[in-house]
Amino acid sequence: MTEDHPNVALLKRLDLRNLAASRGLIAEDVVWHYFNPNLPDLQGDYVGLDGLHSFFEAIAQKSGGTFNINPMSVTPVGDELVVVQSRNTLTFRGRSVAVDVVVVWRIVDGRVVQVWDIVPGDAKEVQDD
Repeated sequence: MTEDHPNVALLKRLDLRNLAASRGLIAEDVVWHYFNPNLPDLQGDYVGLDGLHSFFEAIAQKSGGTFNINPMSVTPVGDELVVVQSRNTLTFRGRSVAVDVVVVWRIVDGRVVQVWDIVPGDAKEVQDD
């Protein structure tokens, strides 16, 4: 059995739905950079735990609480970075959609200090089987 890279292990303990419980894993001055051409009103930088909380509250409101993160791959890069590719699902504007996302996490001294959340393409409508 192989051990996870320490930064991957940290991300596995991080709970984005309960940021208060993850306070010890996140730097006080963390910066979350968000880019999504489909949600220009949410694009920008969110600073600190309060900033992260407001970002995820806004996503929850826009999706009616349906937002879900489904990691597809997790790759540590060097001592500070972890690249996560995920397919996020949500209901947006009355449609169930899936969005391919790349999130780059920068972790220093056991805390998340910076995150780049990039949604490069269009949302794809989810077909019910």
